[in-house]
Amino acid sequence: MNINLSGRKAIVTGSTAGIGRATAEGLARAGASVVINGRGNARVNEAVRQMQQAFPGNNISGIAADLASPEGSEALIAQVPDADILVNNAGTAYIRDYNGIEDIAKIPDEDWLGLFQLNVMSGVRLSRHYLPRMAGRGWGRVVFVSSESAVNIPKEMIDYGVSKTAQLAVSRGLAEAVAGTGVTVNAVLPGPTRSEILGNFMAKQAEANGTTREEAEQDFLKAMRSTTLIQRFATTDEVANMIVYVCSEQASATSGAALRVDGGVVRFLA
Repeated sequence: MNINLSGRKAIVTGSTAGIGRATAEGLARAGASVVINGRGNARVNEAVRQMQQAFPGNNISGIAADLASPEGSEALIAQVPDADILVNNAGTAYIRDYNGIEDIAKIPDEDWLGLFQLNVMSGVRLSRHYLPRMAGRGWGRVVFVSSESAVNIPKEMIDYGVSKTAQLAVSRGLAEAVAGTGVTVNAVLPGPTRSEILGNFMAKQAEANGTTREEAEQDFLKAMRSTTLIQRFATTDEVANMIVYVCSEQASATSGAALRVDGGVVRFLA
């Protein structure tokens, strides 16, 4: 399959590292011009520099904006008022130990609301700006990077799971809203992935336990995601491959879907 996105402009939020960075590289490799986003200028500028070196024929630019706030979203929109592809990848998680219901009771409102602002509302704010413009042109792609935690709620990260479930509802609702316009909206659900956040957590666990990162990952899977079928963490490129595909012309019949790249963690057939 030859995916050609030449002439398309893509915005990938939260793309200085991890799944977002791999997605930005995959879209650039397919010929798209790409807008990198992160919260700080230093990381954004470095990511742009590296990608310009890797893809000298592409238009690669960057915008530092904290999308957890309306002002951050407005700043991004002001600098890039139009796009063909929007990948709502910006997000975070608070990884915690779980020792019982008392730990859940300790999760403060700030954590719940902070995750909702970044993981959910950043995508809502950008989508409501770019979607009508895509629909007016008769072509566009919006992708929400959710998680298997959206359907397999982790007891140690209920607030995170709720935010990821909300992304599925937003994605499906927006897909319904643009039905028949040539615009598709989908969600991608990664499982345990060697991304920056989880990768750093695994590295700390390995150091604390005197093991390798690979051993720490296996311990995590056995304890927390024992239903995995691939029995390893996915790579960011493996997740990005799915995202790039649903951004392509070839995926024109896929909309309103929740597409799993979870390594088989979630045990249901649909």
